[in-house]
Amino acid sequence: MKPLRIALTKGRLEKDTVALLERIGFDCTAVHEKGRKLILPVGDTFEVVLAKAADVITYVEHGVCDLGVVGKDTILESRGGFYELLDLGFGKCRFALAGPVGKDFFSGYHTRTIASKYPKVARAYFEKKDMDVRIIKIEGSVELAPLLGLSDAIVDIVETGTTLKENGLEVLDIICPISARLICNAASLKLRKQEIERLVSQMEHAKEETK
Repeated sequence: MKPLRIALTKGRLEKDTVALLERIGFDCTAVHEKGRKLILPVGDTFEVVLAKAADVITYVEHGVCDLGVVGKDTILESRGGFYELLDLGFGKCRFALAGPVGKDFFSGYHTRTIASKYPKVARAYFEKKDMDVRIIKIEGSVELAPLLGLSDAIVDIVETGTTLKENGLEVLDIICPISARLICNAASLKLRKQEIERLVSQMEHAKEETK
């Protein structure tokens, strides 16, 4: 049988996932010595595919990868056809609404303008609050939008809040926590159920050991 193929988000989530796999006992030498290679063996059991976060979801959805590790932020923005199997407990941060320090964002009845890299997350948040907003998608430094007068506030990922503070912004509300998640292709979960369930169990055990 061909190895299970797992797509990893390049960067910090890749490093944390590899560390988790090594705690379980998998040989990740090829990943450490990858050079420019993007598909790498992990023993005889897995192939690791290194990709950008949004592409991890695309590869898992379309079944070219059985599993993927990606942040909850990317999952919430995509809402695709796959299963979320496990909260891996690393890559922790949060979605927040942030705006200029000292301004009362929630008062009054005018339509607010929100800038975000995550328009679906932003829209869902304001729909729950029954607030009428206009959402502008920003690809780069979203903190610029309120500074330039483009938006009243932003919806973005916040870790420490330092970047917000340095740009005269503050957290107005926490939307939800974020962390890395293990996702799975729907067909793979049926066809390779035992292998996948074994890996999930091993990951859960290794995760608990680090607490």
